[in-house]
Amino acid sequence: MAGPSSSGLEIPRVQRRSLFGAVQAAVPDLVALTKPEVNFLIVIATFAGFCLGSPKNLPVPTGRLLNALSGTLLVASGTGALNQYMERRFDAQMRRTWRRPVAAGRLRPSTARWLAITLSVAGAVYLFITVNALSSILAVLTLASYSLVYTPLKRKSPLCTLAGAFPGAMPPLIGWAAATGSIVSGKAWILYAMLFLWQFPHFMAIAWMYREDYARAGYRIFPAESQDSFMAWLTLFPSFALLTASLLAVTASSAALLQYSATLILGSVLIYYATRQVFVQSRMAAQELLKATVIYLPLEFLILLLGKG
Repeated sequence: MAGPSSSGLEIPRVQRRSLFGAVQAAVPDLVALTKPEVNFLIVIATFAGFCLGSPKNLPVPTGRLLNALSGTLLVASGTGALNQYMERRFDAQMRRTWRRPVAAGRLRPSTARWLAITLSVAGAVYLFITVNALSSILAVLTLASYSLVYTPLKRKSPLCTLAGAFPGAMPPLIGWAAATGSIVSGKAWILYAMLFLWQFPHFMAIAWMYREDYARAGYRIFPAESQDSFMAWLTLFPSFALLTASLLAVTASSAALLQYSATLILGSVLIYYATRQVFVQSRMAAQELLKATVIYLPLEFLILLLGKG
């Protein structure tokens, strides 16, 4: 009787090792394909929406919360992978993005496409089954509007920033819907307004730092003329409006003096860096504004959560 090694059915040991090594080497690229740095903020915003939407005098349902975060993360990861698949040729032309897995040729476009489809469908179904239909529908609408409206509009009009802010602000609503089964509450839409407004100074800082990159790849982030005034309007006005929305959120959540004071200080710091970027217009000022926006969001949500008690 022939042994396993002579049957012709067993993969040689060296080949098995090389196959395992190839899969292991691809894992970091597969993770990078999902844009984990973006997903971190999405999870925070969804978490805040869920906890702030939950009844005050009852413990937060941990299982439902984890299901909401897991499903949202899956859809967000699929959206990130789909974005890198759709923009792979343009990413390859930019210093900021040419190292991305598909743009650099480390992963095949088909791999990104199928990963995007798998994660997105799995996340939407998971939310539908374990949480509720509304949270699943909101997640799918976010993916569709981001991929089918915002992404192609980036090469056609500076209005893309406005268009992208609508799906980008959806995570708190998904969290709220997961907790309550509804989004009719004014408190939920205040959270939506906060994230909607936050995206403008955040993205304008990135866009200013890499404006030559965007232009080289054919993205129309800024108008052909009046770039400075465009950047100023989309940085300063939303920053002031964000402070107003954050104060309204405190009023709706707790109306405590400590939360008001902390929100006012945090918003003033963000406005300082936004104003500095508008008048200085340097890469360093843009980097500092970017850091300020990244710090602002989780801290403001923390202030609201602590205020809820």
